Amino acid sequence: MERLIEHASDIEEGLQCLFKHEPRFKDAYQLTGKLDLRRSEQGFTRLLHAIVGQQLSVAAAATIWDRVSKAGLTSATAIENSSDEAMRALGLSRQKISYARSLAAANINFSALPDMPSQTVISELTKVKGIGNWTAEIYAMFSLGRADVFAHEDLALQEATKILLELDERPRGKKMIAIAEQWSPWRAVAARLLWAFYGVQKGRQGVNG
Repeated sequence: MERLIEHASDIEEGLQCLFKHEPRFKDAYQLTGKLDLRRSEQGFTRLLHAIVGQQLSVAAAATIWDRVSKAGLTSATAIENSSDEAMRALGLSRQKISYARSLAAANINFSALPDMPSQTVISELTKVKGIGNWTAEIYAMFSLGRADVFAHEDLALQEATKILLELDERPRGKKMIAIAEQWSPWRAVAARLLWAFYGVQKGRQGVNG
């Protein structure tokens, strides 16, 4: 069974391991302070929430999700029984309506996912139209609590890695994968720290800019 992140002590254990491997993580942690556990619920609703929020600002995504929730469209049955017109009225685009229907029709066995290897979970979820690697990895990290998953395509993680490691350019694709592999078996803790570090750096840039 893969290691899980379930308590603050798990994050602390991961951090200590990362500090030994890459001292600059310790420097980043001194700037960010304590990291949030960031665990979230499992199941259909969580993935639907991720689909609704794709390519939207945090504020816009929250507004639309609030409408979807209040309308009771948070289950596969509710999506299947809703009309496109009703969903468009809530602010969902034609593409996201299509993705929501694909998710509803996929009949994912969510209760089986916790017993699957992370890569199998990601492979299963990405079979659904509208769920890419990033969404599947985020689900594995935060809904399933997997300790050794990393969202390689996340721009904030790439930029934070560039800043932390003083790289000439943002690492992408295979380069980001290769770098993150060095942080195994605590890649999800590294991701939490890098997101927090990016937030600090972004804040500094905003003040200075």
